[in-house]
Amino acid sequence: MMTGHDDPRDDGDNPDIGRRRQDRQKVGLQGRYRRGSGVPKDVWITDLSQTGCRFYDRFGTMKAGTPITLRLGTFGPIPAVVRWWDNQVNGVEFVEPLHISVFEHVCTQLSEKPPAHLDFSRL
Repeated sequence: MMTGHDDPRDDGDNPDIGRRRQDRQKVGLQGRYRRGSGVPKDVWITDLSQTGCRFYDRFGTMKAGTPITLRLGTFGPIPAVVRWWDNQVNGVEFVEPLHISVFEHVCTQLSEKPPAHLDFSRL
């Protein structure tokens, strides 16, 4: 599990990279997000904390500060804000932290092993 303090993208230029409130749990979870009332996009969520997550978006590009709603498997929509984007991988912060029971259920009951090409634990 990566902590916010050893994020290799933290070059000091982006105040949001490398600064997390909680460590993230590695997961493999299908999700879906949308911007406003736009078309929903399927994504693969690779790690999760009560306060945010990281996901792979094959075709999307997003800017920090973009508000979205996100589904974690069957849970959601969850309001969130994009904090960073790097080569099809997004970091988002939830507007309100997930309830501990939801977080634990998602991590233990809904999570699968991510496909090898979507394993971003090195990031």
